[in-house]
Amino acid sequence: MAYKALRFLAGPTAHETLTRDGFDVDHFQVMAGASGGPKWLVLSRLDRVICGELLPARKNPLFLLGSSIGAWRFSCYAKEDPLAAIEIFEDAYVEQRYAKKPTAEEVTRETRRFFKLIAGVGGEREMLENARVRLNVMTVRCRGASASERPWLQGLGLIAAAGANLLSRKALSISYERVLFFDSRDEPPFSRLAGMPMHRVKLSEANLEDAVVASGSIPLVLTGVPDIVGAPAGMYRDGGVVDYHFSDPLSQGSGLVLYPHFYPYLVPGWFDKSLTWRRARGAATDKILLLSPSEEFVSRLPYGKIPDRRDFENLDNDERIKYWRKVVVESERMADELRAVVERGEIAERLELLA
Repeated sequence: MAYKALRFLAGPTAHETLTRDGFDVDHFQVMAGASGGPKWLVLSRLDRVICGELLPARKNPLFLLGSSIGAWRFSCYAKEDPLAAIEIFEDAYVEQRYAKKPTAEEVTRETRRFFKLIAGVGGEREMLENARVRLNVMTVRCRGASASERPWLQGLGLIAAAGANLLSRKALSISYERVLFFDSRDEPPFSRLAGMPMHRVKLSEANLEDAVVASGSIPLVLTGVPDIVGAPAGMYRDGGVVDYHFSDPLSQGSGLVLYPHFYPYLVPGWFDKSLTWRRARGAATDKILLLSPSEEFVSRLPYGKIPDRRDFENLDNDERIKYWRKVVVESERMADELRAVVERGEIAERLELLA
């Protein structure tokens, strides 16, 4: 019997709704995209099915919320031709080539190039006027040492933030503030996230590139983005620092949350990756349908894992690119399963309860 490549994990309300009513793309009010760098490549073919085959059938716009690489994926969704945008982004991302220890400035320049490739001429307006989706980008504004571009001082800020976070997630607000850049055409159903302060800034053609680049500006790996137009003055970095996979209820209305993800669980913030007791649960996962690769699927990939940032250090450019392209091709199995489950009305049989 062929193994299952894709898991369908649902919180209690999502499980009840989908079991009773089946899969209907209009059940979903929000789609979430996590931080995770190269991990996104295992979702690339799922993204194609969702934005190319499922979203066009929706009656209402879908609210997209992404941090870091999630914001980049959703920038592609917001293009008039999202499939072409994903193809362009995927190819540019996979083909990155660096010396063993590139500078933060070098990586940032390459990232800016990615955005210009995705956007094309007039692309910012397309992304902000797309009728199918509403793009929302999570970043953080840094305080104290974490705002410095001096590596040693920024490093001290990270150590201090990690220590504070160990005591309480709320203590992260000493070093970081959430800043949500939102599509102002509609009030997003996650505009009042709890736990720590959050500024809300309207997306515009003048700040869209900076917001997306800032959302993926990993501390010490890329440079921060200072003083974004329309936002409070300061240094902006990776939204995943606070919202790595998100741990707050993302649908404050009646709709569900569609969440293609690399893992079968959600880690609240970047500093929580090793804190297994901090996994998102309860109300945070109640309305989520999590689509994630099965353990068997991952075990059959080259190196027995999905891509991650350590591949830049552990593999030379040619080895890494070959590996990443193989993962993208293999992820077609997940896309085929999603397509088949939706077309055959088999979602109830495949659902698992999200722990």
